[in-house]
Amino acid sequence: MSIAPTETKRRALGKGLDSLLPRVQAPTVAPSTEPEGGKPREIPLDQIDRNPFQTRSRVDQDQLAELAASITATGVVQPILVRPLVDGRFQLIAGERRWLASQLAGKATIPAILRQVSDEQAMEITIVENLQRADLNAMEQARAFERLAREFHMTQEQMAVRTGKDRATVANFLRLLRLPASVQARVESGELSFGHARTLLAFEHAEEIEKAAQHILKHSLSVRQTEGYVQGRINPEKAAKKEAKLEQSVDPNVREVQERLQRALGLKVSIEDRNGRGKVTIEYSRLEDFDLLLEQLARD
Repeated sequence: MSIAPTETKRRALGKGLDSLLPRVQAPTVAPSTEPEGGKPREIPLDQIDRNPFQTRSRVDQDQLAELAASITATGVVQPILVRPLVDGRFQLIAGERRWLASQLAGKATIPAILRQVSDEQAMEITIVENLQRADLNAMEQARAFERLAREFHMTQEQMAVRTGKDRATVANFLRLLRLPASVQARVESGELSFGHARTLLAFEHAEEIEKAAQHILKHSLSVRQTEGYVQGRINPEKAAKKEAKLEQSVDPNVREVQERLQRALGLKVSIEDRNGRGKVTIEYSRLEDFDLLLEQLARD
């Protein structure tokens, strides 16, 4: 996921959230009589509103329960960040999981640090916190970057600098929004990886993408296998020539063993051999085939 970047990226990610929170009065936030920054103070949980810029759409309930148990036992170790609202309430900036887990643990208050920030700064901080600590899924990241572009008119270069990613990575995430909604849902649920999704973008039409996605899931294709499958669909003549060339280059003895294994296992087998070193690949398209293979190998 090439930035002389590597060092620049590390500095950007290592700055910490505090460096993104200027201690100045933001014009969109009501003034507060409370001291800003410094020592955390206890704020009632029911006076805190959720961050409207939150980019995470799913929270693992098992992990949340574990965090709640930890908070019950030892309290909240790291304060959350909030900003004041005009009606005396507060809005969460960073620390949603700690806020939710504290509610689950039955806490009345939570330690919080007050900051005066604009909408843009609040959204930036939310994205950075999630990218650093909880890893948004690919579609959540894509939508977060799209919001920065749409609502705050940031360029891809600006988004890369603010989040510590390189511009090409930001561009790749944004391209995922071209996927049909059904395929985006598969990526968000984890059925398709970022690599699968990026490869599918080689197709021009939504129907082709959806059909290819179904094939990938049905046959449990890896990203590398998906790349070969997609290229074969886009340029079948080139793929056929490549396959024929590979077939011709296989040593006759290796090919014989390969065919024997295929007959014995009932699965597609390929052998790569270079001067007595290589690998054997056995492909299966159903879990039943995989289970049968394990039984055969264990029995033999």
